[in-house]
Amino acid sequence: MKRQDTVYADGSIDWQLCDNGAVAPWPLIIVAGAAVGLSMGLFGVGGSSVATPVLALLGAPGLIAVASPLPATIPAAAVGAVPYVRSKEARPRAAGWSMLGGVPGTILGAWLSRLVGGSALLLASGVVLVIVGLRVLRPIEQVARDAGAKRRENRQLLVASTAGVGVFTGLLANGGGFLLVPLYLLVFGLRMRQAVGTSLVVIAVLAIPTLATHWALGHINWTLAGEFAIGLLPGSAVGSRLAHRVEGPTLRKAFGWFLVAFGVFFTIYRLVRG
Repeated sequence: MKRQDTVYADGSIDWQLCDNGAVAPWPLIIVAGAAVGLSMGLFGVGGSSVATPVLALLGAPGLIAVASPLPATIPAAAVGAVPYVRSKEARPRAAGWSMLGGVPGTILGAWLSRLVGGSALLLASGVVLVIVGLRVLRPIEQVARDAGAKRRENRQLLVASTAGVGVFTGLLANGGGFLLVPLYLLVFGLRMRQAVGTSLVVIAVLAIPTLATHWALGHINWTLAGEFAIGLLPGSAVGSRLAHRVEGPTLRKAFGWFLVAFGVFFTIYRLVRG
């Protein structure tokens, strides 16, 4: 079977199987979900930021690839956050202030996504992954961490920063981890596992208004979302447990290389594909 997507005047999409355009079979969708879930538990990212390019590579059309991972992102982030909360590496206060700025930002961003279009959003996903990954690879000195800890006390800055992340999160229909983790690491002085745990707590909440908005806009294919969730949830649980067996600096470098490698591959793919 093949796929076809019909875009209506109001921006909603009817995603169907038909006779033109290849779509991956459901076992491959489940395996892809498990791999993305593993990255989510390990690095605090992998909701739609990684799932969107993966689903696009597997044949899902633009905005469907952007929004369909969202239903699984919420429970997967919650499952992945549990070990970090139990070990007290997640920062609940930072998460709370992040939600205050992030929630309205995600609603605005999700609404704006209908004006940008799926192809532009997919290309933006790859480019941003590369930029963020390159910065994460650079060493983080103790002086920078101390300065970041002081910035965390500035609640207005934290709220404003996460509001900006929220807008981009809504545009790209993801939980925001691929921006939140670097933000916590580079701007607010958290260590890698603290950043991952805090990010997962925030993702579980930020993805809710993003999901609601994209659902209302008709961007979610629920069959695809369900197949992806079957792999994503256990993958996230396994990844979060593996993260506690890896040293923080090693985990941070692995995170940076992961973002760069995946972002370069997907950006080239989108440019070649046109």
